[in-house]
Amino acid sequence: MTSLDDARALLAEFPVVDGHNDLPWALREQVRYDLGARDIAGDQSAHLHTDIPRLRAGGVGAQFWSVYVRADLPDPVPATLEQIDCVRQLLARHPEDLAPALTAADMEAARAQGRIASLMGAEGGHSIACSLGTLRGLYDLGVRYLTLTHNFNVPWADSATDEPGVGGLSAFGREVVREMNRLGMLVDLSHVAATTMRDALDTTSAPVVFSHSSARAVCDHPRNIPDDVLERLPANGGIAMVTFVPKFVLQAAVDWTAAADEHLRAHGFHHLDTTAEAMRIHRAFEQDHPRPVATVSTVADHLDHMREAAGIDHLGIGGDYDGTAFTPDGLNDVSAYPNLIAELLDRGWSRSDLAKLTWRNAVRVLGAAEDVARDLRSTRAPSHATLESLDA
Repeated sequence: MTSLDDARALLAEFPVVDGHNDLPWALREQVRYDLGARDIAGDQSAHLHTDIPRLRAGGVGAQFWSVYVRADLPDPVPATLEQIDCVRQLLARHPEDLAPALTAADMEAARAQGRIASLMGAEGGHSIACSLGTLRGLYDLGVRYLTLTHNFNVPWADSATDEPGVGGLSAFGREVVREMNRLGMLVDLSHVAATTMRDALDTTSAPVVFSHSSARAVCDHPRNIPDDVLERLPANGGIAMVTFVPKFVLQAAVDWTAAADEHLRAHGFHHLDTTAEAMRIHRAFEQDHPRPVATVSTVADHLDHMREAAGIDHLGIGGDYDGTAFTPDGLNDVSAYPNLIAELLDRGWSRSDLAKLTWRNAVRVLGAAEDVARDLRSTRAPSHATLESLDA
């Protein structure tokens, strides 16, 4: 048997728990939730990274579907509810393949049934609009992690890709973390500033997750995790789920992106401008300066380092499919996880190590958060603190 055959055999028993997939947002953007127009029961490779046949081919056994909405929407809460509704509609359309999951036990039950456990994660604290009641509402609707920020700060937490605001977590931000612990909602530290990571680890009584982040020591991007934070995961019990996004895993891609952004600014455009003229200038830059290409090996390098820093019990996978325009060569869509597992087998990772990476660690972490919540709910009432009362 080849390493790829061995990888597929392992995934048949210990499938991938992927921490972050943006399919719901892609469906919103492309077809305004017309699920018949992007029926994931069949091949959608012309439009999406994700469909059920490719999830099956990739050995995916559980997926955290991101219910992300843009932070600049006038009112993000209804948009988040629409994203949750999209996931629910997907589950209703595909009951033979997708199983609703709220707990670690639900994940194991889905695996036993041969279905893909489907969980939800909200990406960005703007989705709760500074309201702990809204946080509880999202939990009751099935959301099992909240990423504290997205690309921009929220009033109570600093993002990795914004200017420092409150220096990490504010007093209200720490209360958000404590209320998430009481609920059993995982605290997701992808996208947040390193100061926010450290404050959250100082505050939480439950394991944290990084739903889609890689190692800053391997690729120096602020979205990645510094070693001192990775080294705290064993004491916390949490996991870091490596992402595949080239500009977060390949240093040459980081440098290329910075140069491309500067090129746009030099021509009078914001680096996020997607107007026709801005895109024309960007394409001209890319023609003269070809975009660097990440590979399966690039991602494996991050996992090797993260294993050294955090230990095998604290790693997972969060590809960020349908949330990125570019993917590494060999990790083009959700069918490609076996390529990464084969690469790790070739590097000497054991079957036991890989079972932890793909399945066991993520299930354990959600179960541990449930245990913490069970204890906290017996001693702590729901918090009714407000941003004004704690941060004024």
